[in-house]
Amino acid sequence: MLRILRHGAPGFEAGGLSPDWRVPADAVWIELVNPTRAEEVAVEQSIGLLLPTREEMSEIEASSRLYQEDGGTFMTATVLVNADGDLPTAAPVTFVLTGARLITIRYVEPRSFAVFAAQAERQPSLCPNGPQTFLGLLDAIIDRTADILERQAAEVEVQSRTIFRRPRGAEFEDILKSLGRAQNTNSKARDSLVSLARLLSFAALAEQFDGERDLRDHLKSLQRDVQSITDHSSYLAGNITFLLDAALGLINIEQNSIFKMFSVFSVIFLPPTLIAGIYGMNFEHMPELRWIEGYPMALALMVLAATASFLWFKRKGWL
Repeated sequence: MLRILRHGAPGFEAGGLSPDWRVPADAVWIELVNPTRAEEVAVEQSIGLLLPTREEMSEIEASSRLYQEDGGTFMTATVLVNADGDLPTAAPVTFVLTGARLITIRYVEPRSFAVFAAQAERQPSLCPNGPQTFLGLLDAIIDRTADILERQAAEVEVQSRTIFRRPRGAEFEDILKSLGRAQNTNSKARDSLVSLARLLSFAALAEQFDGERDLRDHLKSLQRDVQSITDHSSYLAGNITFLLDAALGLINIEQNSIFKMFSVFSVIFLPPTLIAGIYGMNFEHMPELRWIEGYPMALALMVLAATASFLWFKRKGWL
């Protein structure tokens, strides 16, 4: 899909694919969402730049993600997607600054893009040119990432209270699943923040920001925001790791307690079993075999042996 936002326009318009189609002169933002090859070619011919393919966007080398070519500044960042679902992912999104235009190429639907696009349609003044539209988009992406991490931090706090206040014997499965989801989301968010930090550092060198003090100040503000959110993500990762270790430690303690009880009771009933085994052999010349008091004596010995073992373990504090 090819969408174009023109200067001062109240909304996006669809790009045409006729042979003589050209990008409007007052276009501020050109969006390529899951573009076809024909749409890519139409934009490339109109702006005179080669756009990166989906495979090139996925490359991890810095030289493939951040570069300048033919007067255009190409920047690819990893953006967190589907953070509200069970399987959050991080997907590449490419930003191209050429003159006063911004071109974005993406194959995912980040919520931050939808939010910013809706704001731009209500307030066309948010997108007077490509560089400011670029910074506004980055602002929305960073805000969305911060909101996601704040929500994950709140969920981790809930699980922390659950772990240390749970009744003995309660299940840990839901807690571990929740912490696992939080760790997965946090790691994807951290990947996104690292790529955004690199992108912002590279954007400061772009010619589109030369002599634009307000834009450079905005860039520096975004860099500080990314750094602070990255620090928060590191803290959250450490907290999640601690809670996972604590949960596994409590599981081990409860398992050891169960095994200890089995071991203690096995030892307690070992002497009675030995006595029952001896007097259950029924040899002809066993002296106690014909005693009238033999049976109650054997029972008494078994009870005495079990009681003595129990009292011994109790005194040692093993029960």
